[in-house]
Amino acid sequence: MKTLLLIRHAKSSWNDPDVDDFDRPLNKRGKQNAPEMASRLMLRGVVPELIIASPAKRTSSTAKIMAKEWDYPKEAILFEEELYLCYASTFLKVITKIDDDFSAVAIFAHNPGITDFANYLTQEIRIDNVPTTGIFAVQAFTDSWKDFDRARKTFLFFDYPKQEIV
Repeated sequence: MKTLLLIRHAKSSWNDPDVDDFDRPLNKRGKQNAPEMASRLMLRGVVPELIIASPAKRTSSTAKIMAKEWDYPKEAILFEEELYLCYASTFLKVITKIDDDFSAVAIFAHNPGITDFANYLTQEIRIDNVPTTGIFAVQAFTDSWKDFDRARKTFLFFDYPKQEIV
């Protein structure tokens, strides 16, 4: 079995309109939500063994903050250029390259691709939007990430900062 966590970056700052989109930092709320959501994952008993992230500042910052909560070394985060504002199909390209030794993987990325890919993964649930710092989790019935796309999947949970913990 393989567990995939799709995590959208935390809330970013729009204070400086001259900052390039790729370089936008997190705002105060984003810096608060990231560790909170990392803690919620730990309460669910789900902690990734591998973190892959878009290198955009807001996404890499979110990944690093959450990694710290999980005692995951920030130097071990894999940054994939192609995850920056990607289409849903790009996620599959990234996933098929994951080493099969990892059972639980978190991918940090952006909308609209992350919402589109979440909806592609399962027929059990449809969502309109993965909000900032939202986490969409599925489990695939396979031993190989190369077979992830064809594997039967089940929805695990969808959580985000403004949702009540259940």
